[in-house]
Amino acid sequence: MRGLKETEVSSPRECLHWLNSGINQRQTSATAMNEGSSRSHAIFTVTIEQKIVKDVDEGGAADEEVAQVTEEISSKFHFVDLAGSERIKKTGATGKLLKEGISINKGLLCLGQVINALTKDKKSGEHIPYRDSKLTRILQDSLGGNSRTTMIACVSPAESNYEETMGTIKYASRARNIKNKPIINRDANSMLIESLRIQITHLQLEVQEYTGILETNGLAVPKDMSGRVAEKQKAQEQVA
Repeated sequence: MRGLKETEVSSPRECLHWLNSGINQRQTSATAMNEGSSRSHAIFTVTIEQKIVKDVDEGGAADEEVAQVTEEISSKFHFVDLAGSERIKKTGATGKLLKEGISINKGLLCLGQVINALTKDKKSGEHIPYRDSKLTRILQDSLGGNSRTTMIACVSPAESNYEETMGTIKYASRARNIKNKPIINRDANSMLIESLRIQITHLQLEVQEYTGILETNGLAVPKDMSGRVAEKQKAQEQVA
């Protein structure tokens, strides 16, 4: 894909630098409808990976070592600037501009077909044509995946552009009917380890409470109580 580039950044300033670099490289040309018409769609993707280190008290005692658990969370943001749909009669495009306009309209058509398929009943099992264009393939996880999607439509108040304005509004209104249920992208192993550690902590608290009840009532505490807890904790850590 022309202009596609991936780079690693470590600060918001670096991220904005590459955004401005992409904007400067984007091509525009004058048509009969727009002096600065975009000649292609543009996508700026930001992938954020977080590693959260949590301290976990293994035994609850002051002299116990504190273990560390690393949790990984990933997020992806697609910022998309769609070029406007072009009617050849109105733009007066010819030659290279005509080919670019046809390519723009094709991408918008494929995107519209994907949106239509996603808004239908999922039980029907209808095929979602993500692979019909590069645009829809890249945006697959933003349209029908684990995501939240917002579309901002630009329209013209001019009466001469009434048909284009209505078409744009209908296009955007269909996108509103897509129903997604986003969840946090967490590493499965770290989730399992955290769940097991929480379970171990609860069991330890139950043992302490049970031991306190026995001591309060003057009853003997089983000598192997702590040993059983340690064996159970060791077994659960091996599973993790």
